[in-house]
Amino acid sequence: MKPEKDINRRELLGSAAASSIAFAVVPRQVLGGRGRVAPSDKVTVANIGCGTQGLREMPGMLTNEAVRVVAVCDPNKFTTNYIDWSSNGIRNGIRQTLGDRTWGESIEGIPGGRDIGQEYVEKYYAKNAPSGTYKGCNSYEDFRDLLEKEKDLDAVKIMTPDHLHATVAIAAMKKGKHVITHKPIANRLAEGRLTIETARRKKVVTHLLAWSDRPDNEVTLKWIKGGAIGNLKEIHNWSHRPVWPQWTSNPIDTPPIPKGFNWDLWLGCVPDRPYHPNYTHNVFRGWYDFGGGSIADMGHYSLFPLFVTLGIETPPVSAEACGTTTRTIVDQVCRPVNNNVAFPHSCMIRFKFPKQKVLPAFDLIWYDGGMKPFPPEELQAENKSLDGEGMMFVGDKGKILASFHGNNPRLIPEKKMREYAERDEAGGRERTRRSDTWAACIRNRTESPGSFLRADAVNETINLGAVALRAGRRVDYDTRSMRITNLPDANKYLTRKYRDGWEL
Repeated sequence: MKPEKDINRRELLGSAAASSIAFAVVPRQVLGGRGRVAPSDKVTVANIGCGTQGLREMPGMLTNEAVRVVAVCDPNKFTTNYIDWSSNGIRNGIRQTLGDRTWGESIEGIPGGRDIGQEYVEKYYAKNAPSGTYKGCNSYEDFRDLLEKEKDLDAVKIMTPDHLHATVAIAAMKKGKHVITHKPIANRLAEGRLTIETARRKKVVTHLLAWSDRPDNEVTLKWIKGGAIGNLKEIHNWSHRPVWPQWTSNPIDTPPIPKGFNWDLWLGCVPDRPYHPNYTHNVFRGWYDFGGGSIADMGHYSLFPLFVTLGIETPPVSAEACGTTTRTIVDQVCRPVNNNVAFPHSCMIRFKFPKQKVLPAFDLIWYDGGMKPFPPEELQAENKSLDGEGMMFVGDKGKILASFHGNNPRLIPEKKMREYAERDEAGGRERTRRSDTWAACIRNRTESPGSFLRADAVNETINLGAVALRAGRRVDYDTRSMRITNLPDANKYLTRKYRDGWEL
């Protein structure tokens, strides 16, 4: 037997179960109660990042019998200055999950931070405990302390701003932890590749939350392979994002750091700069240093499942981008703003892909900020326009139009849809909670359908788009050497300048 100080929670629960079996032989699942998972079989998870999105997705883990949240982490202790899509969405979500209509009634503003995260977890588990109380969720300011001290931890769920995704994921995998992360895997191409390589080397279960089962993509693939639109030439994907403010320069004022907020930890790998709320919380997404722009925010949801189904595994050979330009008045003269700190208000990016296993060489064109393709002639003939978000597949003999995520594909014009064949019904598969997929894979030690190992192409595509925007010219990319070949100076955008002690 190990010394007492070395026995962790999983081993202790396992010992208790073994003791019970000595008195009565019962099925293992009975130890967890009827319809429940035995405590020793639950996937223990630390939720790293307790901002609005971290709290919004908490119910998916709390209500999952196969998961136990044992720790939370955030450099912010507690504030009510968060930015969100609605004034009461976070509060109402917590109230509904806890079954407590009065929760947070004294809170003014939008709350977040590790104190809220810990309270949320413990109150939920307490209401289902025989004693009515629960104290089993540890709270940390620094994820490195969490990884050092939580000895009985199976996995981490990363809900931090984009710039820390790779840093936290790699640190966790080096400790042998499974990793679930919000998109993107990283907001630098080189970091994403290193994260994927670490997952491959450490053989842990990984899951990119942007994955989802999109059976309609199988319909699209069948039509393309069957020649319904001839040879594929282009894929268009457009989003109305961003839905957050965009800035064109770094702020110059220096407001005080909120009490309980560790700005140094929040910065992480990014070089020192003064605190400003315009960098943090919801609005980090628009900055090159901290976010990945609209294409990282939403493009993963549409493109990752599509790439997996269509077999797009080789990254683009080039990317070319154009974005909104802005001007400002200096000494009574309108002058252009040289913006190399934040994504533009809107942009278009064209990626050129080589031949894939099934698909011929094709172009992928991304649009955001209200930009979208002009209506194709098939729609113009019917006096129709394109929706604010969508996806379109263009071949030399026809087109497929679908929703932003690729759902509900249809051949256009409608006459061709009727003439070709009735739509194949690949849909109807039951949708499950996000946590059901990755929790089952961790318990069974099987590769997740959203594994990092399947995300090479989408990681390099989306991050190459940011490189093209910053370079201001077409960039030719060699995936084997991970180099921009026609514009050497643009290679600096594949990685970042790291703060001392935060290098990867």
